Amino acid sequence: MNRLNLKAQAAYRGEFILGAVFGVVWQGSMILFAGVLLLRFPGLGGWKQGDVLLVASMRLISHSVYVVLFANIASLSVFVQEGRMDGFLLRPMPVYRQVLLTQFRVNAFGDMLAGAGIFAVALLRLDIGWTPAKAFYVVAGVIGGALVEAALQTLLSIASLRFTGLMTWTSWMDQTISTFGNYPLNVLPGAVRGGLTFIFPVAFVAFLPAAVVTGHTATTGVPVWLTAASPAVGLLLFLGAKAIWYRALRFYQSIGG
Repeated sequence: MNRLNLKAQAAYRGEFILGAVFGVVWQGSMILFAGVLLLRFPGLGGWKQGDVLLVASMRLISHSVYVVLFANIASLSVFVQEGRMDGFLLRPMPVYRQVLLTQFRVNAFGDMLAGAGIFAVALLRLDIGWTPAKAFYVVAGVIGGALVEAALQTLLSIASLRFTGLMTWTSWMDQTISTFGNYPLNVLPGAVRGGLTFIFPVAFVAFLPAAVVTGHTATTGVPVWLTAASPAVGLLLFLGAKAIWYRALRFYQSIGG
């Protein structure tokens, strides 16, 4: 169904291209950050330029994967207000999957292009010996980061089953991840870093996986085994959030009563 949604939107080429360009423009602040970092600073918080750019690029690419596969869950409050949830419940396909397949977000291509560009620059600046294991870990880290974001938005969307008008909160969550997920969190005070690791797990999106690849595990404030397991943590968080979501769905009441 995602393929059909993509084909339907690609039929309107002008709008399709504008959507992708909007994604790149939306990430303009990250492109600007990369440029300033390269021109003005040797690194950040003990991380070299390439290391910092790896964090930023992994976060952006993870976000683009999240947008392609899971972003529609953040619009659940809209679907509830429009009464579309009732139709989802009547169909044999799992409800959560129907929500995810509602539409294709073209701006994901812009996010991906911006992330890939910063990643390419990071590769030129990284001073590490690449191995197949490290390359595989980067891919796993990107997928794990997308699952962390999906898990957080899934948990927040549970409130949409009972209350309306939660789009502000979903936007706030997206902005929070975008703000803190692009940099090495060791530059923040310990209490803030701990909150962004164990309460609101932004660190697992890109910071911890990048720390493993670049050899900065000693600076994370997290046990080495947990840092190394960050992609698996993303999977576990997502599976747990999805299970809680389906339990909450039992108590859903139609907007019509």
